[in-house]
Amino acid sequence: MSNIEFITVVAFLFFSCKQSNIPVEVFNQVSVQPVKDKEYSILDLQLGYDNGDFSVEAITQYYLKRIAEIDDSGPLLNAVISVNPDVIKIARALDKELLSGNRRSPMHGVPVLLKDNIDTHDKMPTTAGSRALANSFPLQDSYVATRLREAGAVILGKANLSEWANFRGEKSSSGWSGVGGQTKNPYVLDRNPCGSSSGSAAAVAANLCVVAIGTETNGSIVCPSHANGVVGIKPTVGLVSRSGIIPISWTQDTAGPIARSLQDAAVCLGILTGADPKDDKTFWSKGYAYDNYVQFFKSQDLRRMRIGYFRGADGKDAKVDSLSKKAVADFKALGANVIDVDQIFLNDELGYNSFQVMLHEYKDGLNNYFKSLGPDAAVKNLEELIAFNKSDEVEMSFYGQEYLEMAASKEGMKSKEYLEHLEIANKGSRINGIDRVMDALDLDAIIAPTGSPAWKTNHDKGDTFTLGSSSAAAIAGYPNITIPMGYVGELPVGLSIFGRKWSEGLL
Repeated sequence: MSNIEFITVVAFLFFSCKQSNIPVEVFNQVSVQPVKDKEYSILDLQLGYDNGDFSVEAITQYYLKRIAEIDDSGPLLNAVISVNPDVIKIARALDKELLSGNRRSPMHGVPVLLKDNIDTHDKMPTTAGSRALANSFPLQDSYVATRLREAGAVILGKANLSEWANFRGEKSSSGWSGVGGQTKNPYVLDRNPCGSSSGSAAAVAANLCVVAIGTETNGSIVCPSHANGVVGIKPTVGLVSRSGIIPISWTQDTAGPIARSLQDAAVCLGILTGADPKDDKTFWSKGYAYDNYVQFFKSQDLRRMRIGYFRGADGKDAKVDSLSKKAVADFKALGANVIDVDQIFLNDELGYNSFQVMLHEYKDGLNNYFKSLGPDAAVKNLEELIAFNKSDEVEMSFYGQEYLEMAASKEGMKSKEYLEHLEIANKGSRINGIDRVMDALDLDAIIAPTGSPAWKTNHDKGDTFTLGSSSAAAIAGYPNITIPMGYVGELPVGLSIFGRKWSEGLL
């Protein structure tokens, strides 16, 4: 590279970061090394590091450049809330380890974005997209961040999200937060990215990172993955620790990987698993968790498989129906026996009971999270958060905070009301839900369209879902994987594959 070319690149990076969220100091140490413009897989990176084709630092600079060009300039995707100002220093340290023969894991040197409700103890705040937490710096890493750092992943920054993981108020627009603004769908910019892990999925689709971490209570990994044409894994609740993640529901919350391929998502999932003393539910995963999920990949031979096709979405979108029929035909062509499933839930009130459980758990979880921020926390309890929102013009400019107010009125997780709702939700979604259907039909898995094509973002009307299939696995706390199924026009549509608890390997 000539001196003129070098100066041109450095100047571009400097001026890009001046108009972006990327701190100027991130580029103060630029050492340019050519990196091809492509969608790198985890395997691509490891082979490139082995062959000396590029360094971790060069790859990190490549993704910073893409964030500056695409997210903060150009189409202005708003998928990234903040960039780690120490990321170049981290990348250089990881390069030194590689030179000394130390590769920590298959994730060594892999650029990752975390949804901004996942705590990191560094120079980045963890905001949940809320202006109330715009300067909130957690006192320690979340378990997820710890596992990624130990594995040698490069935490590039934080991804935008539907504020408070889309559980603040009615008529919200997925992908909007007071801190990050509205995330756009990179396929068609006026279409919604779905949520609440909107920025995580949009960033993966736009090649702003290799892998991202999202969280789901009901649909928040699988829906944005589907709407942005990528892969999302929503694990069994308890497979991945929730400690250090801003909560909604102790019963349903989980973190999970989002990637452009199932293989990359599986590699990342293996890094995230493990028993955590701060999350009791992770101890249930002993004997069911693996550090290598790629081992479960097999050839396309499904001759011994019985797959249920859930017909709950049929008739709601003709073009999605057409893609679903093709997917069923593909399963059959690979030898699977596909059996129609007309109904999973027997109790029509299951959604209501799940919602009530979430409200009780939300109050308890948020108050405990605010306590974890220490005595200097900007917000110390749910009541202070509600008061802050009322006084902030930006926060209340598009929609309200009905769910926060409902949660504040609940008695908490020891109340009789909560325990009654919890029993109905658990029994109805598990024993009388997925387990009942799979036992009766002797199924290995259930498939269904993940959702309808992305709708136009509208801050007056909020989200306009046509169909979705996330609730069965979400309320039960069971695993769900979405993979790209096809396109309706220019918009991607996903296929969900879900089943019994701890069945990630089989799925």
